Amino acid sequence: MTYKEEFITFMVRSGVLTFGDFTTKSGRKTPYFINTGNYKTGAQAAKLGDYYAACIQENLPEGIDCLFGPAYKGIPLAVAAASSLYRNYGRDLPYCFNRKEVKDHGEGGSMVGYRPQDGDKVVIVEDVVTAGTAVRESLALFQALGNMKVTSLIVSVDRMERGTRECSTLDELRQDHGISVYPIVTVQEIIAFLHNNPIDGKVYIDDEMKGRMEAYLKEYGAN
Repeated sequence: MTYKEEFITFMVRSGVLTFGDFTTKSGRKTPYFINTGNYKTGAQAAKLGDYYAACIQENLPEGIDCLFGPAYKGIPLAVAAASSLYRNYGRDLPYCFNRKEVKDHGEGGSMVGYRPQDGDKVVIVEDVVTAGTAVRESLALFQALGNMKVTSLIVSVDRMERGTRECSTLDELRQDHGISVYPIVTVQEIIAFLHNNPIDGKVYIDDEMKGRMEAYLKEYGAN
């Protein structure tokens, strides 16, 4: 299997990618749901870092000075990705993350870990981007810190849904801020791999579920 197919299998086995009847925060009725809060073991964190690292290595083999994980869910993702990049590819990249509240004692400031320098090229590591709020807050944070540039965003899954415009939220970030966005997998890749393809003896996307997911994308999918 490719690392993308392994990642889809990993999400299913971890209970992160589930199928049924759900309501998103925006009120949309969706037949599938991604809950990255279900990653909770050391083994899962190590494997998750490997998939992020594989995506980074494939799409950004050079030109990165720092990985940034937005608080809170992005923090373990950035740490895991940095660890796997070193372990699997020999790339020793610094990482950092932000505090929700600025610390006024000790070393102070809003950033923990590596202190980004002027001229640095920064990559944001996130889970699933819905409205893009955390990413936009991260971009504003780096603008306030100095003359460093956020060049790319790595996410686990691209749901390929409309954001506030006809394009997807990820495309909005591409268009509005000039950053490259690389998902480990897209929902179309999930459908293609899991359709009538059992995981541990169970078919998660049969013909009916495939039809429901395609109907959802037809209604809410980005142009």
